[in-house]
Order: sequence, then C-alpha cells, then structure tokens
Amino acid sequence: MQKDTVRQVVVIVAVVVTIVVNTLANVLPLNGQTTGEISDRFDIYFVPAGYVFSIWGLIYLGLAAFAVFQALPSQRENPRLRRTGYLFVLSCIANSAWIFFWHYELFPLTVVAMLVLLVTLIAIYLMLGTGRTSAPPLERWLVRVPFSLYLGWITVATIANVTQFLAYIGWHGWGLSEEFWAVVMFAVATVVAGAVSLMRRDIAYMLVIIWAFIGIALKHAAVPLVAAAAWVATGANAALLVVGALHRPRR
Repeated sequence: MQKDTVRQVVVIVAVVVTIVVNTLANVLPLNGQTTGEISDRFDIYFVPAGYVFSIWGLIYLGLAAFAVFQALPSQRENPRLRRTGYLFVLSCIANSAWIFFWHYELFPLTVVAMLVLLVTLIAIYLMLGTGRTSAPPLERWLVRVPFSLYLGWITVATIANVTQFLAYIGWHGWGLSEEFWAVVMFAVATVVAGAVSLMRRDIAYMLVIIWAFIGIALKHAAVPLVAAAAWVATGANAALLVVGALHRPRR
C-alpha cells in the first residue's frame, strides 16, 4: 500500500511540474521566446492556426482531473493505474524536456523527446484498454478521455515536429514539393486515426484529429492543394468517426 501511495503522490507532482514548465515557458518566456514564436519561424504546412493550440488547456485540465482521481484512496489499488502510473511520469518528463529542447533550439533532441512522449502515451492507451474493456463511468471520463485527447494531439504534434526538424536540417523532400509531402502526411495521419476509430471507437481521439486538420486548412487557405487535402482529410476522419462509433469490434 505504501508503494501505491508513493506512486499516487509522484503522479500528482509530475502533472504539476509539467503544467508549470509549459506555463512558464510562455509567460517568462523561456530563453526569451515563446513556443509559438519558434514554431512560426518554420514555414511548413502541417502546423495549424494558433487558436488550435488552445487544446492544451483542455488536455492539462484533463490531466489535472486524472491526477486527482488516481490519488483517491479508492483508486490506490486500481490495477490499470498501477500499471500506467510511472509510465505516465516518464511521459511528463518527456513533455517537459521537449519544452526546454525547443526553447533552446536543440531541435534534434525535440524529436527524441516527442517520440518518447508518443510511445509512452501509446503504451498507456493500450494498457488502459480504451474501447476494448469496460471501466466505471468516472474512470472513463477522468482517465480514458484525457489520455485519448492527449494521444490524439501528440499524434499530430509528432508529425509536425518531425516536419519542422526536416526543414531545420534543410531536407528538400527528394525533389518533391512541400505541398506533395503535406498531402502524404494527411493521408498517413488519416490512416492512423482510422485504425484507432475502427478498432477502439474512440470519439475523443478522432475529434482532436479533426480539430487539428480544420486548423491546418484555415491557416493554409491560400495554398489550394494543402487546404483541399486538409478539408478532404477532415471529412474522411469525420466519416471514420461515425463508422467507428457504429462499429462493434470483437472483444
């Protein structure tokens, strides 16, 4: 029981530190520049309009709710929270590390931190059994939904981060246009999201993908191919969301 209590406390500390680091990074700002200012220096097509990043507020609100929920005495021996507790702490470390790497322009390391964050969130998502196993209502809303939102956003953020890194090192896309590669990325993201929708029926995850794609379409409305690809991907993901909601995967 003592080990479980320690885990619960460590998870709370990890959430608080992550939120504080991300907040101060833009309030100070860290290294004299905000996260968005650095992002705007890269002229790439897979970054959405600025308002889309407001989703971080919802994600951190969800993670704060998760931290409180997992700290309840009734959840101390919850097997799913036991399995994922320290893995979540690792994701928080990767999140905070990414902020420092990004603000100090250590762009190769941002990709490493982002991939660690993505992999840990995928592992947590699978361990929680979202869309495959049942869970009490409170656990669904305060654990599964926050991680679905988080994973959905990091899915998009990982593609954007890798694209920004490639721009940083001067990769020219093997002679193919940036618009072409944007279309490819939309297709890849839609395939991944479609698989999640069909196998997990995860509405929260899909809504985040759709939210991001709409933001990309609006930001790059002046680039017809990119905007069209973004709107097509948005429609495809909306259709996949409906199909996934109606589909009953075998358990």
